[in-house]
Amino acid sequence: MEFISTQAAPAAIGPYSQAVKVGNLLFTSGQIPLGLDGQIVQGGIKEQAHQVFANLKGVLEEAGTHFAHVVKATVFLKDMNQFAELNDIYASYFGDHKPARSTVEVARLPRDVFVEIELIAEIPVEF
Repeated sequence: MEFISTQAAPAAIGPYSQAVKVGNLLFTSGQIPLGLDGQIVQGGIKEQAHQVFANLKGVLEEAGTHFAHVVKATVFLKDMNQFAELNDIYASYFGDHKPARSTVEVARLPRDVFVEIELIAEIPVEF
């Protein structure tokens, strides 16, 4: 087991790692729309979702993988009425790649943000 940490995403705000690598799988912690300065990105679901994906990209790249190798995504939304907007942004990062996904509405997220996303990804084996 290897703990992944990168400065390309905000530092963990609790007793956890940004991600954990086990074999050729990467399990990210949930990312919320924190900028590298530790502040919540201002704006609505669109701005927050783009920041979440920027954070996830940083973690994935640190571990040697990217969105094309994601096998499962779990999306937590504050308001399911924002699903369509989130879905459009989500699709822009994954393109034709369609990992398994769960999306749930939750009563509250850390720092009252609109979205949190966690991923499971394969880390490609280099030959």
